[in-house]
Amino acid sequence: MELNSNISAVITGGASGLGAATATKLAKEYGVKVALFDLNEEKGEALAKELGGVFCNVNVTDEASVDAGFEKARAAIGQERILVNCAGTGNAIKTASRDKQSGEIKHFPLDKFNMIIQINLVGTFRCIAKSAAGMMTLDPIEGERGAIVNTASVAAEDGQMGQAAYSASKGGVVGMTLPIARDLSRELIRVNTILPGIFNTPLMQGAPDNVKQALAASVPNPARLGNPEEYASLATEMIRNGYFNGEDVRLDGAIRMAPR
Repeated sequence: MELNSNISAVITGGASGLGAATATKLAKEYGVKVALFDLNEEKGEALAKELGGVFCNVNVTDEASVDAGFEKARAAIGQERILVNCAGTGNAIKTASRDKQSGEIKHFPLDKFNMIIQINLVGTFRCIAKSAAGMMTLDPIEGERGAIVNTASVAAEDGQMGQAAYSASKGGVVGMTLPIARDLSRELIRVNTILPGIFNTPLMQGAPDNVKQALAASVPNPARLGNPEEYASLATEMIRNGYFNGEDVRLDGAIRMAPR
């Protein structure tokens, strides 16, 4: 897909981190019109203003909220040909555990498990389905109507202790990529997924320096945290390269984690 000012994009989780980096690259380097879906209104409005785009306060777990977001985005910048799904979160809770002091046994609270699935997996699919339906109304340009990029995680393949919910949600994103690409193939819409490793996102920035240094040192090459701009670069290539379809690509500096 040729990227220019005639193309519109929706980026979920677009107010910070991977989403903000992708929106910035698309808008500043290629002139793409961007809509940022996020719950952080202050950051989202500021970035949308900087990029000449539009901010939409969207909760991806809420059907009406997502519908309203697409309606607002399309009214402002037109029907999107690009969707980048970066909205997501995680938690760290063991399936069942024993308190070291009291000996009390607890299991993973199922409401917290379901919350991660609803945000990371169902929320991603909800936005894909609604965006794809909109893309289907467009005339093809150079043989395609649109391109979708999703965000999973290396935890989809390499989950650690306490990541049952997170790994399940991201594994689901990986698992649905190829079927969705096939579903949308006749409509000339491509679908790919990135599996980031340990990235220097706002969530990671809250960790102590010694923790971040240890995590960075665990990456084989380069031995550092990933930068959101590197995610944005790969996402952009997936969008631009018309033969890139149905793929799940790790972006992780070759990290493979032993259990910890």
